[in-house]
Amino acid sequence: MATASAAHPRRASYVLAGMAALLLWGFGFVADEVLEGDTVAFDQAVTSAFREPGSLDDPWGPTWLEEAMRDVTALGSFTILGFILLVTVLFLALSGKGRTAVFVAVSVIGGTIASTGLKMLFDRPRPDVEAATRVFTASFPSGHATVSAVVFLTLGLLLAEAMTDRRLKIYFIVLGVFVTLCVGISRIYIGVHYPTDVLAGWSLGAAWALICWAGYSLLFGHDRGKTDT
Repeated sequence: MATASAAHPRRASYVLAGMAALLLWGFGFVADEVLEGDTVAFDQAVTSAFREPGSLDDPWGPTWLEEAMRDVTALGSFTILGFILLVTVLFLALSGKGRTAVFVAVSVIGGTIASTGLKMLFDRPRPDVEAATRVFTASFPSGHATVSAVVFLTLGLLLAEAMTDRRLKIYFIVLGVFVTLCVGISRIYIGVHYPTDVLAGWSLGAAWALICWAGYSLLFGHDRGKTDT
């Protein structure tokens, strides 16, 4: 029984690692296409689809939709995600789950460092449209898409693991994916990122979240959920 129990997290870790490898391949493919300039037509077409016909400086839809998209994009800001990280880590630490708290902190901070480093490396200019918010860094990959994927997928997996009902497990994982997708789409809508920035951010963030989760499951899957300080 013990052997079977130990084998389960190991198999799950290998599956997650395989998924992460595919996502990293996707990131590399998008990055290569961007560097070669082969995504210009795609980026322009999708960006134009989110703007009013004939006006790249005017987001599509009524004013309330633009305001709503600014609210959604804030969910992926470093301020909001930093607050979520702090609250989560403190909760886990106070609950006696020290290893899990460290795992969450390392996962999110590591993903943030990777995103920032790659932005500096690629140094891609932002879209040449009037944006609905101010930006201070390069465009590729999208930091909001990357770090929101890390945070919301990690939290989704943590909450799913705590559930015994399979429907609730699926719900929390789908919720994490849904919020991540909404944040990324909002970045394109408000004009601060190209679609390929967001696709690369999603791929990178999801891959990093899965790699961290796979490693954590492999090391501590046999006794996760217990007091681990």
